[in-house]
Amino acid sequence: MMYDQPLAVGGLELKNRLVMVPVATRKADACGRVTQALCDHYAARARGGYLGLVECGHHFVCEEGRATAHQASIAHDKDVEGLKREAAAVHDQGTPVFVQLSHAGSAADEKITGTHPLAPSAVTCPGAKVGHPLPRQMSADDIARIPEYFSAAARRACAAGFDGIEIHAAHGYLLDQFLSPLTNLRRDAYGGSLENRARLLLEVLSAVRAELPAGYPVSVRLGGCDYLPGGNTIDDAVALARMAETAGASLLSVSGGMCYYGRPGFEDTPGWFADSSAPIRAAVCVPVLLAGGIKTGAAAEALLEQGACDLAGIGRAILNRPAWARRETTKLRAANAPARGAAR
Repeated sequence: MMYDQPLAVGGLELKNRLVMVPVATRKADACGRVTQALCDHYAARARGGYLGLVECGHHFVCEEGRATAHQASIAHDKDVEGLKREAAAVHDQGTPVFVQLSHAGSAADEKITGTHPLAPSAVTCPGAKVGHPLPRQMSADDIARIPEYFSAAARRACAAGFDGIEIHAAHGYLLDQFLSPLTNLRRDAYGGSLENRARLLLEVLSAVRAELPAGYPVSVRLGGCDYLPGGNTIDDAVALARMAETAGASLLSVSGGMCYYGRPGFEDTPGWFADSSAPIRAAVCVPVLLAGGIKTGAAAEALLEQGACDLAGIGRAILNRPAWARRETTKLRAANAPARGAAR
């Protein structure tokens, strides 16, 4: 079976190919501090050590980039003690753990941050909530602070004991807003060509790499294709993946861009973004993770066998069923066990 084969991600060896991908929990306290409820949430889903990796949901790297109330913070040095408990909750179950680093950009909530949302251009994302304010276009100084926010957050993640980090560049958040021509209308070095639109992500990757030990895993959750008219295409996604690999990504987690984490018309198809992940996997040398609509172990195994990905990411299914990994692993093992009485 493919799912139970080990895989190296950077300097980390994963024991199997099943990954709990980041899903927002809103279980931090009102200030973004880690709570026992947050730790218990991840411990319950890692219990038994059936997963190869757990990725904790998005943590904001600065106050201006906070998306929601009760989102966890990795924006301050004082957060590290709580983050240590979050990482330990998963380690205690015998499973490695990453933490996702995020800046919401125009999706930040002004009522929470106290500042007007920022974006590459003063346009809203295609999927923005009705009534969400038009963001302010970022200045050169605003942009220059972003790599610093991410690199400081990466340093805190390493100090807290996380085995790796993931940079959130998907689902209409800030770095994805720079990548997409639907939301990036700039005419400076950060807009126009695909290479210019990718510039900030690559600067973030470079800054993060400079803060971390050699071999420390750095994943990029890549919203490479927008699946919308005028947006990034699958060819663009492949090009972006190559750039990210060259800049130091150890893992590419393929998801949606301005279509966010869903894909209308594909709700009943496991691996919504497989038509992006497969060509990306063929174009890069680092592992590729695919998530979106994978609800069963059998579906995960099928996508791995088809070559759509190296790792199968489980989101909503494991969010709703804490014992998902134990149940689905048991089913896979039973389905592949030799029939009783069969010749050996």
